Amino acid sequence: MKSDSNTKTVASALAALGHEARLSIFRLLVRNGHDGLNVGEISQHVDLPASTLAHHLRTLVQSGLVIQERRGREVYSRPDFDAMTTTTAFLTQECCVGICLTENVA
Repeated sequence: MKSDSNTKTVASALAALGHEARLSIFRLLVRNGHDGLNVGEISQHVDLPASTLAHHLRTLVQSGLVIQERRGREVYSRPDFDAMTTTTAFLTQECCVGICLTENVA
C-alpha cells in the first residue's frame, strides 16, 4: 500500500474522529465556529468528567483538527477548518474516477 504524508495526516484525523466522544466534541466546536469554546463551555454540552474531556481534546489537538489558544487565564479550543477541509477533500478527491485493474496488487 502506497502512503504519503497527506494520507498519514488524514488517517490521524479520522482515527481521532473515530471515537464517539471526540466526534461529538469536534462537531460542537464546528457548530460554534471560529471563536472556540473553553473547557467549561464544552463540558456544559458533553457529559464527560474533566480529565476525560481533557484527554479527548488532547487527542483532537494532536491529530491537527483542533487548535488551542490561551486567552487570559482560559484555554479555548476551536476547529482547524483548513485541516477539516483537507480531510474531507482527501476522502472525495478521487470520487468516481475509476481504477486501473491492471496495476500490480501487493
